[in-house]
Amino acid sequence: MNKVNSNLQKLIIVEDDLAIKTLLSAVLEYHFDVTAFDNGMDALSYLQQGNLPDIIISDLNTPELNGYDLLVQIKESSFFKAIPVIILSGEEASETRIKCLEAGADDYIIKPFNPRELEVRINVILKRYGKSLISKQF
Repeated sequence: MNKVNSNLQKLIIVEDDLAIKTLLSAVLEYHFDVTAFDNGMDALSYLQQGNLPDIIISDLNTPELNGYDLLVQIKESSFFKAIPVIILSGEEASETRIKCLEAGADDYIIKPFNPRELEVRINVILKRYGKSLISKQF
């Protein structure tokens, strides 16, 4: 799923659940150039090819390279560490949330989620990073 519009900010989704990936893409494609991957390894490879998004939304439990390991690799890289990362997961344990936030996640949202709340959280994070949205209203 990739909507090509160079005027939009770039967003990467890392999610292996087709229904959630489709929902995320449908909700966010009007505000972002969305590229979606089923696993962290493909997303990391995409980044390493020079494709730098404005923000990443990743599930924790993805095949090949899970969301936590992807987060760690992004935040330990001098090239990628400034990319904001939101973890979107069904794992509710406080220890898991703390672990991800300590590793550098900008937010941790538990599934099921409210798409409007996700949009607002993305906007808040982008403002924090000085990346104002072209489309100010979600």
